[in-house]
Amino acid sequence: MDYQKHETAIIDEGAKIGKDSRIWHWVHVCSGAQIGENCSLGQNVFVGANVKIGNQVKIQNNVSVYESVEIEDNVFCGPSMVFTNVYNPRSEIVRKSEYRKTLVKSGTTIGANATIICGITLHKYTFVGAGAVVNKDTKEFSLVAGVPAKQIGWMSKYGEQIPLPLKSENKESWTCPHSGEVYTLTNDKLSLN
Repeated sequence: MDYQKHETAIIDEGAKIGKDSRIWHWVHVCSGAQIGENCSLGQNVFVGANVKIGNQVKIQNNVSVYESVEIEDNVFCGPSMVFTNVYNPRSEIVRKSEYRKTLVKSGTTIGANATIICGITLHKYTFVGAGAVVNKDTKEFSLVAGVPAKQIGWMSKYGEQIPLPLKSENKESWTCPHSGEVYTLTNDKLSLN
């Protein structure tokens, strides 16, 4: 075993956990789940069957990653944020065949107590504000907040708000003072040069 696991954690047979990952108190990882290298799963995290989690992902306390959720590399899931996998659940109706895939792309941050409605994609480096309810796809580098979540700005890879408008008819650029990376806004899309 080349990862760390607290004695209270339950790792079902058939789960795969990458090198140097850390599994904390009362975590349950189901069979078929794949967790990458150098990940951290905080207290009381649940990882469902066949879930895929990339490398260097941080999942804070009390997060459930249900079946049909895929998380790419370098994603941060804040404390008590929520994923769903059925759009219209009813207790008396079995809808396992109706799970909707949710994809969280590389570099995304999901704030504490946010809810991600199933069937959407959070594109690279999306930043979801605490308590937001995200019910549609996001743009790369977008900052979204509110209920339902709306784009309110742009965020850099470094994690700072970019002082550019949501949309511009002219190309506008901004250079990150920390990394020197240049971001360019064209219409309503931000790209990293």
